Amino acid sequence: MNPNKTRLRRTMMFLNCQKPSLIKDPYVYGPDSILLDLEDAVAEREKDAARYSLYRALREIDYRGVERVVRINGLDTGLWEEDIRCSVAGGCDAIRIPKTETAQDVRRVEAAVAAAEQEFGTEEGRTLIMAALESARGVLNALEICTSSQRLFGIALSGGDYTKDLQTTISGTGVELMGARQHMIIAARAAGVQCFDTVWTDLDDMEGFRREVETIRAMGFDGKSIVNPRQIPVVHDIYTPKEKDILVAEKIVREIDRKRAQGIGVFTVDGKMIDIAFYDGAKRTLALARASGVYKGEL
Repeated sequence: MNPNKTRLRRTMMFLNCQKPSLIKDPYVYGPDSILLDLEDAVAEREKDAARYSLYRALREIDYRGVERVVRINGLDTGLWEEDIRCSVAGGCDAIRIPKTETAQDVRRVEAAVAAAEQEFGTEEGRTLIMAALESARGVLNALEICTSSQRLFGIALSGGDYTKDLQTTISGTGVELMGARQHMIIAARAAGVQCFDTVWTDLDDMEGFRREVETIRAMGFDGKSIVNPRQIPVVHDIYTPKEKDILVAEKIVREIDRKRAQGIGVFTVDGKMIDIAFYDGAKRTLALARASGVYKGEL
């Protein structure tokens, strides 16, 4: 399995490949991943120019460890296969499929990615895939999409198109997205892949943005798609375990390891009843803290 499938992805920042100034140095803002967009953000007459700009950026720019995901054009266009060839030739880390509705959509992209890796001498299996769910049908098929390919590392909700398909609009309350979010995170966890939330476009309402990120963090999402560098510190703050959470997680792991060796199944930590069911959660907290750079422990 590609070890990058489970890497830290709290923030995935959209960047328009039509504008070279946007894609030359986004690593300075510290996102975990960048989404180099060849789809909706690029005007029809600029598709070839955007593809060329993408290729040069992938080949020439050191993104300093930031993951490079390319959003290709839709599978209902005549553009997506060349998008994949260009992206793989440039050395991208992953392909994002827009408007994914079925497992077959993923398999079509998987076949094209594999062919491009062979054509350009790229290590087989290096290029990962993620799927954006943007319709009621796509959301309902989330589990089959999540289990469609070994290359697929996660799924993402695209709220704008999804709410249009529901015949409603983005309200800012999240009520219209509640069902899709819950269904997608359950499907992703059942399949063992990651799950990402949709963008928040109102940059004048940072408090609303913070509330939404807190909500999706509590629901279990791995991260959020973003549209502006100002949003990165908010997401990273919410997703990075605090010192007190790390200390509690360390205590839980140590105590469970010690008590399990003694044959004790239930005990207390800081006055709270603890058993083996808490172990994996505590381990995840420490792993997230380590990946976020705030924990150097060995547990």
